[in-house]
Amino acid sequence: MTSDAPSTPAHEADPEALAGLAAEIAKSTGLLIRELRAAGVSVAASKSSDVDIVTEADRRAEQAVVEAIRAARPRDGVLGEEGAGIPSESGITWVVDPIDGTVNYLYGLPAYAVSIAATVPDPAAAADGRRAIAGAVYAPPTDELFEAWEGGGARMNGTRIAISGETRLSHTLVGTGFGYTAERRAEQAVMVSRLLPRARDIRRLGSAAFDLCSVACGRLDAYYERGLQPWDYAAGFLILREAGGAILGRDAETPPGEPLIFAGDPALVEELRGVVLGAE
Repeated sequence: MTSDAPSTPAHEADPEALAGLAAEIAKSTGLLIRELRAAGVSVAASKSSDVDIVTEADRRAEQAVVEAIRAARPRDGVLGEEGAGIPSESGITWVVDPIDGTVNYLYGLPAYAVSIAATVPDPAAAADGRRAIAGAVYAPPTDELFEAWEGGGARMNGTRIAISGETRLSHTLVGTGFGYTAERRAEQAVMVSRLLPRARDIRRLGSAAFDLCSVACGRLDAYYERGLQPWDYAAGFLILREAGGAILGRDAETPPGEPLIFAGDPALVEELRGVVLGAE
């Protein structure tokens, strides 16, 4: 007896194969948005506030990612920042940010990236209840491809990467980001004021995916942020963990994501969390 149902690929949940697909699509999409940037950027809409923007390139890039994923793996689901929402039939959902760092992209600042992760359900892993088992982040301005799969380590342009290993907060270069509403920014200003006297310095690059990868390769020692969404962190979490980093939520009962994440050396993140939250 034959069936018209699609057969399950032999590599259905093979993290290395999924990472290869994520990397391929991330890079091709990165080349697309770089071409669109050269042709000029058009703001299409705003989201949480007037400064939280969406460009036409965001939408075109997400469409390209979704089409590529569905062509390769038609039974997988997709969750995209710009509205893609396809239920999964295979147990795997791809979490996509077509341009993480859209404001940088608008202004021509070289810190934006395409972030793609293959995830499976895991309530303990992150606030959205998913765990990335493969992922890639591609930064077109620097032509840097970060990729990882569960248990396989993390790489940048094919070379293994690792966190800096810095455990002294006073010697730590910390990345962070700010929200798009006045209320959220006021809260974040208080957090920065607690940390700034204690750390080496603070950087705000404008792309959570790029920040997480920067910690993974040792350019930043640690990172924290409030208000991230799954597409901001899905691939970055995996890449950072596979590079030896630890990621914490607001407290022991809250998985990382919304409302807060803290990332860095396993011996550092608890102290970082305590300082930012005013617990010390």
